[in-house]
Amino acid sequence: MFEYKFRFRVYAGLVIAIIGVLVLRLVWLQIVDSRAYTGESRSNALREVRALPARGVIYDRSGVLMVDNQLRYSVTLTARYFDPQNVSLLASLLNVPDSLVVDRYQRARDWNSFRPSVAFTDLSLDAIGRVEENRYRLPGVGFQISQRRRYLTEANAWHALGYVREIAGNELESRRQSGYRQGDMIGKAGLERTYEEYLRGELGAEFKLVNKLGREFKSFREGDEDVDPVSGYDLHLTLDSKVQALAESLFVNKRGAAIALDPADGGIIAFVSEPSADPRLFSSSVAGSTWVALQTADDKPLFNRATMSGMPPGSTWKPFMSLVGLQKGIITEHTRYQCRGRYVLGNRAFRDFNSVAHGSINVERAIEHSCNSFFFNLMMQLDIDEFKYWATEFGFGQELPVDIGEQQPGLIPDSAYYNRTYPSGWTSGYTINLGIGQGNMTVTPMQLARYVAAIANGGWLHAPHFVDRVVHPETGETIPIDLDPSRRVPIEPRHFETVRNGMSRVVEFTSGRGARIDGIRAGGKTGTAQAPGDAEDHSLFIMFAPLEDPKIAIAVLVENGGQGGRQAAPIAGLIAEQYLKGELSAWSKTRVSYVMTLKSE
Repeated sequence: MFEYKFRFRVYAGLVIAIIGVLVLRLVWLQIVDSRAYTGESRSNALREVRALPARGVIYDRSGVLMVDNQLRYSVTLTARYFDPQNVSLLASLLNVPDSLVVDRYQRARDWNSFRPSVAFTDLSLDAIGRVEENRYRLPGVGFQISQRRRYLTEANAWHALGYVREIAGNELESRRQSGYRQGDMIGKAGLERTYEEYLRGELGAEFKLVNKLGREFKSFREGDEDVDPVSGYDLHLTLDSKVQALAESLFVNKRGAAIALDPADGGIIAFVSEPSADPRLFSSSVAGSTWVALQTADDKPLFNRATMSGMPPGSTWKPFMSLVGLQKGIITEHTRYQCRGRYVLGNRAFRDFNSVAHGSINVERAIEHSCNSFFFNLMMQLDIDEFKYWATEFGFGQELPVDIGEQQPGLIPDSAYYNRTYPSGWTSGYTINLGIGQGNMTVTPMQLARYVAAIANGGWLHAPHFVDRVVHPETGETIPIDLDPSRRVPIEPRHFETVRNGMSRVVEFTSGRGARIDGIRAGGKTGTAQAPGDAEDHSLFIMFAPLEDPKIAIAVLVENGGQGGRQAAPIAGLIAEQYLKGELSAWSKTRVSYVMTLKSE
């Protein structure tokens, strides 16, 4: 009897323990971990279809539509329902290799087996039609209509606008919480990247009931839970698309950059870096071989020369030296130096171009004739650290507050730099060439454009920017642009007037005559920057116009283009004429043809 009671208690205890474990597990599944399993169960019967918003479009300064969207057709895969035995069928319908379908299936499975994943993009309607006709044979296969960028003007402006490309890799993982999914498009460079948050808009969602084959057959709750997408904001730029198109055409067979600014506020009127890429190439999927070819091309089309190409400024630096000399009292507008065609320092002679002797010369004429000896004299009376201070005041040697990301700060040396570079010692013979924009210094075309804009407007440094305003197309809401505050270079206004007078004589009488505009006075300065090795020197020109009330300031670089007056000056003059007059004269149109025949050596 005792043995029977003992066995009964043991068996009862086991049964109670087993039931207890089952009850605890049920409690765990139903209460503690219900969200995960409910979500998976729900996703088996209910599918959330993301409703993509219309990406914001882009207008130029006159309201000309530069970039909008067009329909983009894609095939999706839901790995949970796709039968790998249908790989060959799908590949044949899309005219792609079987291996590519396998790869996209594996990517979809790794991402989320229960959610549709964009697998093939930029398909024709014919391809979509073939797939749709065979949908009954292809469970787990669907299609999606989204958008791709369409470019509507002759202006490429690729380095300014940037491009949109499929999100991938680490960026996909980091942006998952922001709603990005495999196959989504995202701004990858330029303004498309900087203003991605505004351009993309807000995602919507549609909820669909799904059958056992993974096919959508009905809206969930008649669409009551659907969320409408919200369009992205539109960008209204300071760029002038006509001026931009002309400027790009002037760089045929050339390497270089051109930047035109509004001196009143820093708005970027034109922004050229050539060679570049056609933005239409990136509006659809880019083949890997094409991308590699762009990255490895000898002329570096992906390299933004406007903000990243650092080189000595050459004689475009002489207005800067004049301003510093005038402000510090080293010279006045009446001070004269004797130019004998060379400046002797110890046992070395630093020569003027072609050793031309200019005789007794003041600052305005020194700018006009680009007299090296005058500026050698100035540099000998300027401490190297003061040189660095004033260059920094004009924005050199530092990144500028521009609304695209890729920049180089350039190099402006000081005594610490020379101590590091020449630990055994250095003298003024190492620094004298800085006075004519040569030697151990580099600047970018964008920095030169901002500097000449400051000369034009009397010393104000504005933040160069592409975007004038960000506007929502449906509500009209305008987002203010957050620009760095403008600041004034601490130089007296009368000194800017002296320098502008000298620069006007450059365009009127000497090396800048190629930039003259009929009926409009302008100021400018040519420059020739030394290129390494035996290569042809670089052609530089800075300019502003009209002289009395400047509306445009320009910096032009033509790599290996020779003297500044030969290639860079005519390009600047034509850009300014197009902007100020709205069209080119018949004579200027013939000059366009001539400039297009010139090339980088």
